Amino acid sequence: MSYARLWIPIAFGLLLSACSSNDPDPAQYGPDPVLPEPERGLLPDMTVARPAPWGDQVPTVPDGYTISAIATDLKIPRQTLVLPNGDILVAEGRGGYAPALKPKDVIAGYIKSRGTTSVESGNRLTLLRDADGDGVYEFQTVFAEDLNAPYGLALVDNALYVANQDALVRFNYREGQTQADGAPVKVTDLPSAINHHWTKSLAASPDGRFLYVGIGSNSNITERGMTAEVDRALIWEIDANTGAHRPYATGLRNPTALTIQPETDQLWVVVNERDEIGPNLVPDYITAVQEGGFYGWPYSYWGQHVDDRVRPQDPEKVASAITPDYALGSHVAALGIDFSEPAMGEEFADGLFVGEHGSWNRNTPVGYKVIFIPFTDGRPSGPPVDFVTGFLREDGRTRGRPVGVTVDPRGALIVADDLANVVWRVTPANNN
Repeated sequence: MSYARLWIPIAFGLLLSACSSNDPDPAQYGPDPVLPEPERGLLPDMTVARPAPWGDQVPTVPDGYTISAIATDLKIPRQTLVLPNGDILVAEGRGGYAPALKPKDVIAGYIKSRGTTSVESGNRLTLLRDADGDGVYEFQTVFAEDLNAPYGLALVDNALYVANQDALVRFNYREGQTQADGAPVKVTDLPSAINHHWTKSLAASPDGRFLYVGIGSNSNITERGMTAEVDRALIWEIDANTGAHRPYATGLRNPTALTIQPETDQLWVVVNERDEIGPNLVPDYITAVQEGGFYGWPYSYWGQHVDDRVRPQDPEKVASAITPDYALGSHVAALGIDFSEPAMGEEFADGLFVGEHGSWNRNTPVGYKVIFIPFTDGRPSGPPVDFVTGFLREDGRTRGRPVGVTVDPRGALIVADDLANVVWRVTPANNN
């Protein structure tokens, strides 16, 4: 039995007593989630929390921590990047243009839209600066504009990489710069036909030689046919100098965020799994990415659990499917991950922060918060801990929806909220 499995029986009891109305089934956390039989009907469960204002309230954080809004009135903030001098870049925008296939898609699209912001897509990068280190980011400016739904961000030496929905591009960067010197240089095109899942997540290898880009599927479960899924549902490894690319890992339905684990240099991903087979199928997950690995989509989920909706099946692919490392619960829609630093405080020093955007494919909403997954010896080692909550109100409406989470090594967690159009900053109370 693995170390990670030892804590499941204990954690299960604790979670049963601690879970709230927006928690997934507690049996679905960790390396061995309980998977019920699929449930299929004429229409799937569809409920999205309707927006509500924050007013004078802020999200809830653990005792000993404080939270503040360091930028407001943004244009759909998605992911952030902390630069070496402490400046923060914010990628703002919304992409996608997948046509509806069935009446169900029209209904689902309408329901989803009720839980999103009405603000126009920014298609830009905004820079935030706290010049005197007091925790107030008094300087805010547009670093680059006229981008195409920017999402993933990475800095390698003097090169700033941005994953638009249609291309990976590069800006020259010098420390302290507040505006791009010119138009970006294209590194390579990215698959963008249809763009059912439009977000392109991004991470750089520790030596800066390669860029890893997560590319989501063009459907829930191949409704548009396999031709539409060429170069989709995978992670590309891209040569930073030449733009040459190859599949690094496949069968990942929607790899929405990537990060490199400190000390081990291991690539990790968070994946949004498939919908429409019940409120507790299929768990979204985090996993260390194995080079050349296949993770099941579309033929199977959570290892070798076959999805009978897919025709034709591929038993050989199913047999090769890798079981992910850690389940987050079904439909939480995790869109951000980053590893912690000791400066975040003893309890949250070693582990992974996860931003959960929130569900649509179930009656009782789940997600709508930021969680922390503790690690020991480089692996997940316990149940998740709520870190930033209070987005979802008791009446079922939500004040915000977390997306990207970025750890500032100085001791802060940066959280992008694409519903309230705010960037939040969480710090231990003894930090600014």
